[in-house]
Amino acid sequence: MGKVINNKYEFVLLFDVENGNPNGDPDAGNLPRIDPETGIGIVTDVCLKRKIRNYVDLRKKGETGYNIYVQEGTVLNNTQKFAYESLGLEKGDKKDKENKILARDFMCQNFFDVRTFGAVMTTGDYNCGQVRGPVQINFAKSVHSVIPQEMTITRLAVTNEKDEKKGQTMGRKTYIPYGLYRVEGYIDANRASLENGGTGFTEEDLELVFEALINMFEFDRSASKGKMMAQKLIVFKHDSVFGNAPSHKLFERLSIELKQDVMIPRAIQDFQISVDYEDLPSGVEIIEKL
Repeated sequence: MGKVINNKYEFVLLFDVENGNPNGDPDAGNLPRIDPETGIGIVTDVCLKRKIRNYVDLRKKGETGYNIYVQEGTVLNNTQKFAYESLGLEKGDKKDKENKILARDFMCQNFFDVRTFGAVMTTGDYNCGQVRGPVQINFAKSVHSVIPQEMTITRLAVTNEKDEKKGQTMGRKTYIPYGLYRVEGYIDANRASLENGGTGFTEEDLELVFEALINMFEFDRSASKGKMMAQKLIVFKHDSVFGNAPSHKLFERLSIELKQDVMIPRAIQDFQISVDYEDLPSGVEIIEKL
């Protein structure tokens, strides 16, 4: 499929939301997720990986090697069964261990999200093993406190005949006026290396991940999410598989400060964003993708 990556990477993505709910919490009436002790907004890694999957599915629909394992409306065990059937394997075969390895490799080759994020595919009768992917993403956190809000909305129609006399129904819309979020991620070439039993994550896959991070909000528009935009993508590239500097030290090179004359941020222009290029560790390159 292409050349497997041979460099370690880290990245930082900045994205913002205006008058929207970036990631609702079903246990809290779908209010935007926050850290209750600090008021810092949270968007889960699962939410962001879902958007990446959706973008890749849209961008690469039908192309060999770019199927999506975890997607809406699918039964995962049936997908694992498909792997066995495609390889002509039988469940419960005496060569079960070998079959698991063959099925695992098949899933990595044919499903982008397995090759990228990994997956647990040990459930059911068709064991495809467990994969730890090279791309891992932290929770996104807002760089300032946010205050989730609710707004009453009305609809000039009713759902049931029994409510016809009401003439309208009322509901609630949850949102935050503005939030700038920062998310950090890691790309481990060791987990991509086929020699080490990795997933075969390629240079083309890498560029597709960066493309998805930049564009995933453009194809996920909804009234509830408001105006969401990727604002900056910084990539740290090492010239080795094992890396040339600790990731947390590299992340510190991207700093975000609220401008002195701003009390409450309402736009990306309210922040001073800078990247420190001075005295970079030997073998580390900073690439601004956005």
